[in-house]
Amino acid sequence: MTSPTQATVVDRIDRVAQDVVSLTLRGTEGPLAPWEPGAHIDLRLPNWLTRQYSLCGDPAERDTYRVAVRHDRLSRGGSEYIHRYLRRGRPLTLSTPRNHFPLLPAPRYLFLAGGIGITPVVPMLRAARRAGVPAELVYVGPSLDAMPFAAELLAEHRDSVRAVATRSEGRPDLGALAAGLDEDTLVYCCGPAPLLAAAQEVFPAGRLHAERFRPTPRTFGPDTAFEAVCRRSGRTVPVPADESLLDALTHAGHPLPAGCREGVCGSCELAVVEGEIDHRDDIGAAAGRMYPCVSRARSPRIVVDL
Repeated sequence: MTSPTQATVVDRIDRVAQDVVSLTLRGTEGPLAPWEPGAHIDLRLPNWLTRQYSLCGDPAERDTYRVAVRHDRLSRGGSEYIHRYLRRGRPLTLSTPRNHFPLLPAPRYLFLAGGIGITPVVPMLRAARRAGVPAELVYVGPSLDAMPFAAELLAEHRDSVRAVATRSEGRPDLGALAAGLDEDTLVYCCGPAPLLAAAQEVFPAGRLHAERFRPTPRTFGPDTAFEAVCRRSGRTVPVPADESLLDALTHAGHPLPAGCREGVCGSCELAVVEGEIDHRDDIGAAAGRMYPCVSRARSPRIVVDL
């Protein structure tokens, strides 16, 4: 099983903050696939790595996508390659957009972003403002020069954007924000784990929508072996206790797209026909779906649509 891909070329590389570059990717085979705020793509790099990046451009612009990449000092090879070696004119293959962080209709919004977590929020804020919906952004970072798109957003939405440079101002009082929130406001939050944890403490769960770049640390029961029956091929694949379902299927000749391998990107989504699922992802799989990079079977046997 393979997912649809799109051919692009690196049209522009712009430095948008300290240690952050923006990539403008132009389609080479006609218009790129449509997308909505909150969507992300898989970017296949020339060093054989695949990384996920939120789209932060304009959904109305069908010829190009824009993403932003922070240079992670503990990079596993993705951001380092982009910052050190990627050049304008380089062909890149992308997935079609996926969206596990959609902007739901609401009478008003509060957006919270930390650092590179601003990327999915940029098109959300613009979509809300274009629709005439009241929206406020609280954007947190160590300093303005380390916050991508801060100057752009302040110039464009000065009346509704608050940029908080924590080195000089300290952290914003999320409790005070929550106390003054109208009951029908939806809160969207993306950024580092401490910001997400702080937001979860003060905002009602039913009104807070969050996206994580790293999985939530959690403890699960011991891994046990099970069997995966591939419905279409009729093949039964044993899944040992020390191997993921994703890897077992790949080794058996049923490769799936695999991006993060941490249960946060959704690229390996798999339909389940029968059996009990042990969900371990951070996305919240829909009924009858699982992410086999991290999730397993609770039952001795599971039937999948392969």
